[in-house]
Amino acid sequence: MISLVKELWRTLLFLFSIQFWRMGLLWTFSIVFSHHQLIKDFFCSQRPKSYYRCSPCVVPVRPVAVVTGATSGLGFYTAYELSKEGYVVVLVGRSQQLLLEAERKIKAWNRNAHLKAFQVDLSSVESIILFRKSLQQWLSDSDLHSSIQLLINCAGILATSPRTTADGYDQMIGTNYIGAFVLTNLLLPLLESSNVSSRIVNVTSFTHRNVTDMQVDDRTVSGKRFLSYMQYPYANIYEYSKLFLLLFTFELHRQLRLREKSHQIFVAYACCRSWSCTNKYFERSSIPPFLVGTLCTEVSGPFAIP
Repeated sequence: MISLVKELWRTLLFLFSIQFWRMGLLWTFSIVFSHHQLIKDFFCSQRPKSYYRCSPCVVPVRPVAVVTGATSGLGFYTAYELSKEGYVVVLVGRSQQLLLEAERKIKAWNRNAHLKAFQVDLSSVESIILFRKSLQQWLSDSDLHSSIQLLINCAGILATSPRTTADGYDQMIGTNYIGAFVLTNLLLPLLESSNVSSRIVNVTSFTHRNVTDMQVDDRTVSGKRFLSYMQYPYANIYEYSKLFLLLFTFELHRQLRLREKSHQIFVAYACCRSWSCTNKYFERSSIPPFLVGTLCTEVSGPFAIP
């Protein structure tokens, strides 16, 4: 009885917390605003936007796509759709059991799927480095070219309690931003060695619109500043992590242009516009897989190569 009362009390504190209502009100407003912009662009744009697409048909050997967060939600369905397009899909996830389950489901839906699963903890720099070595070794041992054509950083978490990574970072920022940052930089040589133009897609979120004030320093970017807070500002930290990832995408594109690599590596971001990016939404909704692509809008205009 005492434990039930404590659990009920924690639930009430959560429901009446500022962070909960920040998600409920501001994030909902961001969704509405994003959809308004999408509809406005659709009806008011005089010419349709066309985005670069690397077709597997133009690649001498099977192209390789690395998808993080591939065990559930948007990452899982992205991996499935890519397998239908003829890609060799590298599934990246934290849980070996969930990776096996995701691999089984995709092969059940697509018998011709070519998959390879790697267990990686994206909140750990050491784990990412080991993955880079394992991926390189796997490519060398296979009949594939030692390169990758597509990297989709889709992994992300929303934690309501403070947790630290093995490297001492806030787990949410460590997974959503630092992990993607480290992985992308480590895989750049494999993307650059591709025989055709390769692409990096960072999945951000509409929630970055809610960031109005932020002290940018090492303690904020690493998340260490928030670990000593009396109340963990999980909604703010999630927004920060997605904003950091968005800014990293712009900076990566700028640096590639300075290195004259922008003609070889395309950089884009996909902004998730609804709760569909979460695993629970997919489990409880009746949205068919072929509609998943409409749930996110890729905004690659700023990165278009002239």
